[in-house]
Amino acid sequence: MAVLKPLTGDNTEAPKQHSQPSRKGKKAWRKNIDLTEVEQGLEELNEQIIKGGVIAEKPSEELFTIDVEGDASLEKRFSKHIKKGLKADEIIAQRSALPAVSVRKRAGDEPASKVSDGILPVKRQRTNYITHKELIRIKKVADGEHETTVDIVDATYDPWAQDPIEPKKQDPVRPVLPKPDPLKKPKTLEQKPISLAANGKSVPAVPKPTGGYSYNPAFTDYQQRLMEESEKAIEAERKRLQELELERQKMEAAARSAAEAEAAEARAEMSEWEDDSAWEGFESDGEGLNIKAKKPRRKTKAERNRIKRRKEEERKRKHEEAMKRKQQQLEQAKKIAAEVEERERQLALQKIEMSDDSEEGDDTVLRRKQLGKFKLPEKDLELVLPDELEDSLRRLKPEGNLLKDRYRSMIVRGKLEARRKIPFRKQAKTKLTEKWTFKDFRI
Repeated sequence: MAVLKPLTGDNTEAPKQHSQPSRKGKKAWRKNIDLTEVEQGLEELNEQIIKGGVIAEKPSEELFTIDVEGDASLEKRFSKHIKKGLKADEIIAQRSALPAVSVRKRAGDEPASKVSDGILPVKRQRTNYITHKELIRIKKVADGEHETTVDIVDATYDPWAQDPIEPKKQDPVRPVLPKPDPLKKPKTLEQKPISLAANGKSVPAVPKPTGGYSYNPAFTDYQQRLMEESEKAIEAERKRLQELELERQKMEAAARSAAEAEAAEARAEMSEWEDDSAWEGFESDGEGLNIKAKKPRRKTKAERNRIKRRKEEERKRKHEEAMKRKQQQLEQAKKIAAEVEERERQLALQKIEMSDDSEEGDDTVLRRKQLGKFKLPEKDLELVLPDELEDSLRRLKPEGNLLKDRYRSMIVRGKLEARRKIPFRKQAKTKLTEKWTFKDFRI
């Protein structure tokens, strides 16, 4: 069969036009069509013919062979593993450590087989006994005779003290980096915490409850505590109603001032319109025609813009002055607050030093208000109504939260500061987009 070869030259491809999806109609026929696939197929067919024939026409016996002898070089390369044997043969060769079933004949049993496996049992030396020498040593230890004794000596150093950190020797070849500054503990760590009680005395971690807190209190104690809590609730409700009334008055005043401003603006627009509507010097008093009177004119756009810019500059200047005054007042307030806090701290320390240690502080009345924006959490109302009192401890319902009580106690004792609760951690914002690289794939 003759082999087809392309013409030699710079461009060996046949002339062709752009590919067309369909050439069914006569108008879509073209003289030079794309023969790239046909030429590639003919080239592959020629290569197969040169190498010995078309692969698709050959039988499987000429293309594939079955190896029944194996690779002789494997034994030389892996002789160690081949001599060792298979894991399966190793498992089969193992024998159980349990003794064989007794062949003694019992009543009702079939006669035992006299044929054995031919493997003789291997005698092993016993290792689960104690030698005579070890027995003598154990008896001596039991009688209190030890070969070696340990002398107990008290430690002459603090085992919990931190060892001094020896500076590492710097390599003279490497560049010497500046030594990091040692960690410094804050000065407040050595100061005694100041409780927030009004009398300045330390508040116990777990205060002893009075008679009114009992599950089966006396009538007088319960009545006194009930009246105190009722007065607190009434006072809180009165303050809340006063705040609502003040808010309502502020809203009404704001609405009234807005209405007045709108009315004033409307009057100003009407007066401007009346001034513009004057006709060629005629006056409303009926004095007659005044030819020399100057006709009032409206302001031009440039004049209005100039007035607007002047007002805007005046407003910005006033705003900057107000902000400057506010900043100065804020700095002065911070300075005064720091001085007041330091003075209160000194007074509280003096009260603590002068007060009797036997008395304890009370967390119901605090010594000062919180200066920051985070206030001390309110204490839970530990009171039940008269119809909810139980005379039996088994029918008592547990209430309260121990975690909240410990947290508030530590704040009142001055060991923690009030913090804001953060229920959710702020996460980074992510934006999901679909890449346009899918357009690069072609089928």
